[in-house]
Amino acid sequence: MKILIAHNAYQHRGGEDAVVDAEVALLREHGHEVEVYAQHNDALNSMPRAAAAMTAIWSHRSAGDIESLCERFHPDVIHVHNTFPLISPSLYWAAARRHVPVVQTLHNFRLLCPQAIFLRDGKICEDCIGKLPWRAVTRKCYRDSTVQSAVITSMLATHRAIGTYRERVTRYIALNSFARDKYIEGGLPASRFRIKPNFVGSTAHPTWEQRSGGMYVGRLSSEKGLDVLARAVQLAPGVPVDVIGSGPLEALAKEAFGEHLLGFLPLERIMERMGTAQFLVLPSICYENSPRTIVEAFSCGLPVIASRLGALIDIVRDGETGLLFNPGDASDLAAKMAWAAANPEEMKRMGRAARAEYEAKYTPERNYDLLIDIYEDAISTLTREAHAA
Repeated sequence: MKILIAHNAYQHRGGEDAVVDAEVALLREHGHEVEVYAQHNDALNSMPRAAAAMTAIWSHRSAGDIESLCERFHPDVIHVHNTFPLISPSLYWAAARRHVPVVQTLHNFRLLCPQAIFLRDGKICEDCIGKLPWRAVTRKCYRDSTVQSAVITSMLATHRAIGTYRERVTRYIALNSFARDKYIEGGLPASRFRIKPNFVGSTAHPTWEQRSGGMYVGRLSSEKGLDVLARAVQLAPGVPVDVIGSGPLEALAKEAFGEHLLGFLPLERIMERMGTAQFLVLPSICYENSPRTIVEAFSCGLPVIASRLGALIDIVRDGETGLLFNPGDASDLAAKMAWAAANPEEMKRMGRAARAEYEAKYTPERNYDLLIDIYEDAISTLTREAHAA
């Protein structure tokens, strides 16, 4: 099979970029021909604002590039990750002109919420689901900017009006049932969805002896619940939590966590710590989609203490592969962390269950089978639709 991967990379590399790299490597390891069409948001630094805005809505360059790639490479399927802002939804129309099926992974909620995470003023906000998101403009939801929020809203309005999202994507990949259901609620056709979680490779052989303390891995920002964790650590002073990452709340993190703030670390170091920690904390106050950190933790036999919110309720089974706490509730999080520290045998049991969960759902082998099934389904669906027309 020949696969064309399309992805607009972010200025600050994150989990989504890592997923793309991992899937490209996985496909190539199984003998598939893979071409990658990439744009990088660093290019925005040299673009006039008006040009960047128009590109986000419709990029003639990307459409032309995709048609040229289709003519040269002849892909069986185009797998799209992020198109905002430089690739744009013009890609889907270029693929349609070349009669190539499109598979779109939905890594966030951008097609429903210009901010992409359903969060406003520190609380979940679903005001724009199923509606034209004009509120995002008046509220400056994207980067606290009326202009930038208007650009995303214009993009969504344009492509909803011309049927891009409903008609030009053959199959959507949702990372879990919660995300799928939100998108269906927002108006996308249920028949076009398939569920495939993220994955990580693992050579770990976990042991559960001599584990201690907790750890946080992620962006140091308010939507990730860092201030909630900071308050919880104060309420549970006997439970050390290592904090790994960087971001806008770094000053708060230095004051709250002191020597336990480890800053940015390479993945190898993170996985080493996951092999000796007692639990991972994921205190997000926004809808997470499918954090790779959970899959990495499970692969190391590490239970997760997570917010009882959105998809996390399904990914972390309370009392089985980790613990859930009330989102934004530092007292409840502190109580769960203290309980974990006081019950090492229970945490070992959950850690073994977490590793079993990884082996059942999140290995490269399992993910490859799911991905190829989705590709084949998309190809056969487009063929049937062409014959019917």
